[in-house]
Amino acid sequence: MTVMMSAPIDQEDEEVLVPHADLPENNNHQPMEVVAQPETANTVESQPVPDPPQTRFTWRIDNFTRLNTKKLYSEVFVVGAYKWRVLIFPKGNNVDYLSMYLDVADSTSLPYGWSRYAQFSLAIVNQIHNKFTVRKDTQHQFNARESDWGFTSFMPLGELYDPSRGYLVNDTLIIEAEVLVRKIVDYWNYDSKKETGYVGLKNQGATCYMNSLLQTLYHIPYFRKAVYHMPTTENDMPSGSIPLALQSLFYKLQYSDTSVATKELTKSFGWDTYDSFMQHDVQELNRVLCEKLEDKMKGTVVEGTIQKLFEGHHMNYIECINVDYKSTRKESFYDLQLDVKGCRDVYASFDKYVEVERLEGDNKYHAEQYGLQDAKKGVLFIDFPPVLQLQLKRFEYDFMRDTMVKINDRYEFPSQLDLDRENGKYLSPDADRSVRNLYTLHSVLVHSGGVHGGHYYAFIRPTLSEQWYKFDDERVTKEDNKRALEEQYGGEEELPQTNPGFNNPPFKFTKYSNAYMLVYIRESDKDKIICNVDEKDIAEHLRERLKKEQEEKEHKKKEKAEAHLYTIIKVARDEDIEGQMGKDIYFDLVDHDKVRSFRVQKQTPFNVFKEEVAKEFGIPVQFQRFWLWAKRQNHTYRPNRPLTQIEETQTVGQLREVSNKVHNAELKLFLEVEKGMDLCPIAPPDKTKDDILLFFKLYDPEKEELRYVGRLFVKCTGKPSEILTRLNEMAGYVPEEDIVLYEEIKFEPNVMCEPIDKKVTFRASQLEDGDIVCFQKAPLVDNEEQVRYPDVPSYLEYVHNRQVVHFRSLDRPKEDDFSLEMSRLYTYDDVVERVAQQLGLDDPSKIRLTPHNCYSQQPKPQPIKHRGVDHLSDMLVHYNQTSDILYYEVLDIPLPELQGLKTLKVAFHHAIKDEVVSHTIRLPKQSTVGDVLDDLKTKVELSHPDAELRLLEVFYHKIYKVFPSNEKIENINDQYWTLRAEEIPEEEKNIGPQDRLIHVYHFTKDTAQNQMQIQNFGDPFFLVIHEGEALSEIKVRIQKKLQVPDEEFSKWKFAFLSLGRPEYLQDSDIVSSRFQRRDVYGAWEQYLGLEHTDNAPKRSYAVNQNRHTFEKPVKIYN
Repeated sequence: MTVMMSAPIDQEDEEVLVPHADLPENNNHQPMEVVAQPETANTVESQPVPDPPQTRFTWRIDNFTRLNTKKLYSEVFVVGAYKWRVLIFPKGNNVDYLSMYLDVADSTSLPYGWSRYAQFSLAIVNQIHNKFTVRKDTQHQFNARESDWGFTSFMPLGELYDPSRGYLVNDTLIIEAEVLVRKIVDYWNYDSKKETGYVGLKNQGATCYMNSLLQTLYHIPYFRKAVYHMPTTENDMPSGSIPLALQSLFYKLQYSDTSVATKELTKSFGWDTYDSFMQHDVQELNRVLCEKLEDKMKGTVVEGTIQKLFEGHHMNYIECINVDYKSTRKESFYDLQLDVKGCRDVYASFDKYVEVERLEGDNKYHAEQYGLQDAKKGVLFIDFPPVLQLQLKRFEYDFMRDTMVKINDRYEFPSQLDLDRENGKYLSPDADRSVRNLYTLHSVLVHSGGVHGGHYYAFIRPTLSEQWYKFDDERVTKEDNKRALEEQYGGEEELPQTNPGFNNPPFKFTKYSNAYMLVYIRESDKDKIICNVDEKDIAEHLRERLKKEQEEKEHKKKEKAEAHLYTIIKVARDEDIEGQMGKDIYFDLVDHDKVRSFRVQKQTPFNVFKEEVAKEFGIPVQFQRFWLWAKRQNHTYRPNRPLTQIEETQTVGQLREVSNKVHNAELKLFLEVEKGMDLCPIAPPDKTKDDILLFFKLYDPEKEELRYVGRLFVKCTGKPSEILTRLNEMAGYVPEEDIVLYEEIKFEPNVMCEPIDKKVTFRASQLEDGDIVCFQKAPLVDNEEQVRYPDVPSYLEYVHNRQVVHFRSLDRPKEDDFSLEMSRLYTYDDVVERVAQQLGLDDPSKIRLTPHNCYSQQPKPQPIKHRGVDHLSDMLVHYNQTSDILYYEVLDIPLPELQGLKTLKVAFHHAIKDEVVSHTIRLPKQSTVGDVLDDLKTKVELSHPDAELRLLEVFYHKIYKVFPSNEKIENINDQYWTLRAEEIPEEEKNIGPQDRLIHVYHFTKDTAQNQMQIQNFGDPFFLVIHEGEALSEIKVRIQKKLQVPDEEFSKWKFAFLSLGRPEYLQDSDIVSSRFQRRDVYGAWEQYLGLEHTDNAPKRSYAVNQNRHTFEKPVKIYN
């Protein structure tokens, strides 16, 4: 590969490429008004795009061989107002090659942070034969750190200094540099709307595939107009209505100045966050979305729009050759799947699409009254739609390799597509020939990457003018014709030869960015489809909704910009504590996010804020007392002290700084309001240092209920026994009720709730302002067994650790079977016992649990070992996330016993019958392969009682290992390899000293991207060959072994393969002479290959895949 890099003197790296007809009307509804869109609709588009500055510079170096300098600069030349020069190392930059770079001539004097981008080529001119000129091109963004860029190994010095090669004539060297300077796009400050008139779509994680499709559909104005005309109401919510979500998205694309989010739309699809991080197939999403819209349009004014735009029809036919019989079937299509593999362009794909297939020989057609007949089978088109969507089959299932592959072959597509060509060769006899099927390319959807992922973007010309735009998620840029078409053909790019004039194959690299979907619009329908769409097409309620959304957005933006001028004050009251306790929260006192908040300017005096509170809550200023909250060291959050009179004279901003050590825009307060006998506010009592404010919660064990009952001031020298009557009154109990008290101390990470001695002073019990006292009736001894949580500590422990777990059968990993409320502190045994009870199972040890992967929303590959975790909480943790799902399975033996066993899946190949039976062998882990085979003998049908078995490791249709009978089975992996058992043939037992045991594999040749690849398939096997035995004799034995009919066997070819290269054999060849190695173990790289077509039924299945690895299909649920 050729190296392009900057040129430090000590550079020694290898060279590496541095990346740089009118639409038919539906009579069931009134048609939309369609007005042709004027060409000048987009003012930005109508501006001419200036060509980037470009210059060719020629540098003649005389007396080249006499140069006595390590490096040499050319004179300075100017391109795009920038100064450049060429830098060469005549004797190489520490390599045996001429080194050559493009250099920024004035890099040392440029301002800090300078940067410029150039595409350039450098050439050594061959002065005898111009075609041997060595030219290399690249591109680079130059900056202070990389002010030169180019090729360390431009061409071998031996060739350069050889006078007969033509590079040095009269000791003169001619160098050419072509430099094209492009404007650097500052993507941080780039404004798509300003630069192009269009805006992009935000990527939610892996939704670029959806964004490229949505942009394509949006830029079909007739489609957009139809979406706007779908009936929606002001009561609809975009997240629950696909039509409204799409209308909202299209409206924002049309009128917004910044990129648009797609979350509302994906929510309307019924997708969760995980779906947004799963990359799916554009073609699949296109079909599903159009089907969904077609369904939603039924019974509306736009019914039939999808069919009008995208539906075409073709005719499948079978026509007998020798009798007068023809069968036809008409089918509709919304898009066409075109082959890429083996086709040079779109026309070649259409030729292949309508190719006639001959049904003859074993494949004759059964005509109704004529029996089996020779026939022709094919497809012809009855009509094409106004908007033609062509899906290019870039992804195919490779049956040989049992995997999906991406086809990166070069595939051309024209700007204008004529489907009437060659006298309408694609059209059926029933086609309307008056319709002119001439199409103009509207959009090119591109996939960049491989089969397992990549990036999608789209090139679109919204008005079918010459100007293309690239829609790449949030960014929209203007692009030229070459970038939108030729650069998306795919295929290979060739680097210039380093040895011109010789037959060295040029180095090629595959281009992984290529067109994946094409949208063409029929010329005769262009004016109808590229129509004008304006505000009158948009429902009033939608405009109002989006206007309101925009105003809210502006308001939030303004709030954010002015946030430094304001303080948020959150005021909690007794009513908040009472309303939340035992429902939303159980610990501490209040959720501050659910109390009344005030946005107050920092300069506002606090006394002025109190007047606002008076208006809001109806509490006169003189009856208000505010307490500051404090976060304690044990992470609880309690009222700490009342504001002083001096503090209340300060501004809100000064107070916030007092209350918050850390920078926080919020001020949290508790509003204490005392009430008189008539429940009207009264002045708060004086508070001395001896007074403590305590908050009280009441627990009812029978109802399992915790509620807030109020607060009291107590003297620190007083005792709890002195307030028992008051507490009973607050609880609604009789005055002499026996109650017990606990202090709620903390709840993170563990609950701490301790009894309070009623006879000890509050100070001695270390109670202080803001502490919480929980109380209950004294538990009765005979009642303790009848309630689950008899006291406050046990109840709070339960609340803190309770967890509802959703259990799913491992066989049905998408459906909840049942849910159980458990404690996170449950042991492994507690959990399986509860599951066994739920399932009515006597033996809990037969339950095996598997944890949930929060990211893939699937079971993890490995189940939980018996007592492999301590608590339920450990079962539910996945990295830093906690799940509430577990999968269960019921085993046939207890799990501890199963864990002592090794389970292997073994495919047994019968010696005589053509059948393969899969067996599950379960043996102790210390067992050997011999034990596996002995166990297998009891389960299979042998050809004779004394048959010996062997175990093989097979992978991709090759035998990689014959297991010794004494090998331990503990480390044998059957997840990725296939384990095959078979009888050892008698001929192998009696093998002679001159005989060889060789591998025999089936194969086909696949020519992909100009490279021949061998693909193995079918079942590999061993064969004994004798010294001096010709291929013709071996063929007889192979045919007999495989029972292949003569006619088919005559088409087979035989080859000796070593390291994947076939050497074809003739019948007279002595096969043993090719196989010199006698050991079978490890000899898979040499084998006898049987080349023929794979006639096995093609099944799209995953062999030995991890049991839960599957990709979700695209679904729109609503």
